[in-house]
Amino acid sequence: ESVGNYAKVFFAGNKPLILKSLNALEERLDEKTFFRANRKHIVNMRMIEKIEPYFNGGLLLDLQGGEKVEVSRRQAVKFKEMMSL
Repeated sequence: ESVGNYAKVFFAGNKPLILKSLNALEERLDEKTFFRANRKHIVNMRMIEKIEPYFNGGLLLDLQGGEKVEVSRRQAVKFKEMMSL
């Protein structure tokens, strides 16, 4: 999750603040495992429990642990192609 110019990373119960931007982290992550859902979130695809249609052509991802992440309309198109939906 983006927090200003930094990123908060969610690990099994921990949420350390990483002193790098989300863009910098995204460049280092495996694009087959991680997906940029919107300006504020990168999602581990393995953590998705449910995918729901959402407002204005977007999607809502229910993640393990109860978090919900909105996929922007633009990213929803890429996500659907990636997941063959």
